[in-house]
Amino acid sequence: MRRFAVLATFTLLCGAASFARAQSAEEQEVLKPIRRLFDGMRKADTAMVRSAFHPDVSFMSTGVRNGETVVRKESLDAFVKVIGTPRPEMLDERIWNEKVLIDGPLASVWTDYALFIGPRFSHCGVDAFQLAKMPDGWKIIAIADTRRTEGCKQGPN
Repeated sequence: MRRFAVLATFTLLCGAASFARAQSAEEQEVLKPIRRLFDGMRKADTAMVRSAFHPDVSFMSTGVRNGETVVRKESLDAFVKVIGTPRPEMLDERIWNEKVLIDGPLASVWTDYALFIGPRFSHCGVDAFQLAKMPDGWKIIAIADTRRTEGCKQGPN
C-alpha cells in the first residue's frame, strides 16, 4: 500500500511538472511583446515598440497628487513619439516579479517596474498589461500603471 501511495504521488508530481512546463512556454509567449516593448524603449526603436501593440491599445496611468488619485490617458502615437524623441540618455524600464494569467486568447500580466533615464532612477510602480492572442502572436491591448518616487525598489532584490 505504501508503494502505491509513493508511486501515485510521484505520478502526480510528474504530471504537474509537465503541465507547469507547458504553461511556462505559453507564459513566455505572452511576455514576448512586453520584453520587445522595453527592448525597443532602450534602443529608441519606435518600430519595435509599435510592433508590441494592437493598434487600438489603451494607455492609462494612475498616481497620487496632492492626496488625490489622478488618472491620465495617453495614445499610442503620443507614447511612440516620446520613445522616438532623441535624448542623450537611454530610457530603461526594468521589470520583475511577473505574474501571468491566461484564458484562451486573453492574458493579463502584473509586474513591478523601475524606470531609469540613463543611470538615474526616475520612478517605480506596477505595470498591468492586458494582451490578446492575434494571428501574428500576442499583442498588448491595454496598459495601466502606477507611478511613484517613494517606497520604491529598483530591482528584484
